[in-house]
Amino acid sequence: MTSLWATRWATLACAALFLLPGRALAQVSPEAAARYQALSEEQKEALRERLRQFKALPLEEQSRIRENLKRWQSLPPEAQARVVQNLRAFQELPTDTKEELRAAARRFHQLPPERQAEIRQRFQEYLKANPDQRQQLMDNLKKWRRMTREEREELRERLRERRHK
Repeated sequence: MTSLWATRWATLACAALFLLPGRALAQVSPEAAARYQALSEEQKEALRERLRQFKALPLEEQSRIRENLKRWQSLPPEAQARVVQNLRAFQELPTDTKEELRAAARRFHQLPPERQAEIRQRFQEYLKANPDQRQQLMDNLKKWRRMTREEREELRERLRERRHK
């Protein structure tokens, strides 16, 4: 796979050499050094440019990126493959759809942690549901989207009353 993806993965692996704190270049594994040496000069320059961009970021952002890299490296290969597949699917979406998803993600991250956990749990239940239940959930979602704000609030209140009975 000597495609653009292979190049990006090689670049990501080499970037890890520079992004991980406390790793002197002398401590780099022979495999990582060999991968770096195998890069073309153009790829090495692109990597150096990414390193400059990384160092220009606020320390808080650098830390977030390091943590994400650690999480990525700790994922099993199957999970990494799913992430790559999801990223490819996202990249193929129309620009307006991507922006809608990004906005939804920002709204989600602004929710209190308890609400986020509740939403995650409900989504997991949805994924585990059988096809008939999933279809019913999708139908309910369409109805929800057609409701006015007042109708939604009225329904929420009725649901709360049911839960507390």
